[in-house]
Amino acid sequence: MRLGFFNQLARRMVRGTLPFLDDSQLEQSGQLIFADQSSGQRATVFVERPALFRKLIFGGSMGAAAAYINGDWRCDDLTALIRIFIRNGETADKLDGRLARLTSWGQRLYHRMRPNNRRGSRRNIAAHYDLGNDFFRLWLDESLAYSSGIFLRPGAPLAEASREKFDRICRKLQLESSEHLLEIGSGWGGFALHAAREYDCEVTTTTISQEQYRANERLFQQHQLGQRVRQLDRDYRDLTGAYDKLVSIEMIEAVGSRYYEQFFRQCSTLLRPHGSLALQAIVMPERRYAAYQRSVDFIQHYIFPGGCLPSLSALLEAAGRGSDLRLVHVEDFAPHYAETLRRWKKAFFAQRQEVLALGYSAEFVRMWEYYLCYCEALFDERHVSLLQLVFDKPECRRDPLRLSTFAAQTDFSVTAGREIDSIGARN
Repeated sequence: MRLGFFNQLARRMVRGTLPFLDDSQLEQSGQLIFADQSSGQRATVFVERPALFRKLIFGGSMGAAAAYINGDWRCDDLTALIRIFIRNGETADKLDGRLARLTSWGQRLYHRMRPNNRRGSRRNIAAHYDLGNDFFRLWLDESLAYSSGIFLRPGAPLAEASREKFDRICRKLQLESSEHLLEIGSGWGGFALHAAREYDCEVTTTTISQEQYRANERLFQQHQLGQRVRQLDRDYRDLTGAYDKLVSIEMIEAVGSRYYEQFFRQCSTLLRPHGSLALQAIVMPERRYAAYQRSVDFIQHYIFPGGCLPSLSALLEAAGRGSDLRLVHVEDFAPHYAETLRRWKKAFFAQRQEVLALGYSAEFVRMWEYYLCYCEALFDERHVSLLQLVFDKPECRRDPLRLSTFAAQTDFSVTAGREIDSIGARN
């Protein structure tokens, strides 16, 4: 591969920055070999356009993503490549040095112009969740759950893992048929359907995605749940009423750090004095949270405008300042999300032509390939995590016998995580 002067200069700068890069095969075959000795991870990058090197120097990690979306390079194992960069974080971060920071101001400005106020939240949610119901149906499981499943055994179908996630939340809330449950963030109706059918409770669920709202109307009518499930098109800040239990599954990531305290205050206001809140959240490690708050990553720029991952302490501090809720339970499921993403990725890759047939561009498909692999690598390397948290109102009193029974039901969580790790090793 012939490189011009500026690309040769950029290549030398990249080589000097990344000691885990072997570019000896670049001239003959256009290949770059990346390897991590400690983990055995290895990936081959095929350079399609030499402009890749300039984009790496001037754009850093975001430049690499943009170049992939543009078709400047491809990889035989994109997840492994991203895991290598995560494992060599201090070295890889040099790509996001001064030159990359000089060009990232536009990305930071774009992100700050997408606040999660009422108007901004609708716009941000529409940019992702309103891409089209037919698109998501191609690669999600039959429940259309767009959140991590929980695998009780190796090889369990994804739909089974989604049901376990739904039911685990219901069990943690100790949901009763006489109770009224509020769900903030309907998704495609899977949890509301499960809670109403399996626990015979009354459910009110809300979404500000127009595509999800239309799909859920049909879903609830199909299952004849008109008497038990009420769907709203309403921002969480505008909800009223009193509920026994409240659940929000991977919606907090769309709230924004400026609004965490308001979110918990509203949840507390909506709950009856004996109520409980179950929250499933993707969280950032404490040591990286402050730096993350000051930057814009690939997901925020390309996938979830306005998105922001909390840390556990950010959630607890916001709950403490804004409400009377007290944390009574927390559980980590990071390995399960890595496995969920492997299933999504496999299904998405298998349906690539069908996605294109729906009218999406090749650049859009590569962007989603990068997104799914990027997230899989983050969870595999525990660079981010997934928590289920339960908060109780002050007057909530739990039956000790039921709590001990529930504890026995959840003892397998660590074992399940190890089993998922072994699944990932085979894949």
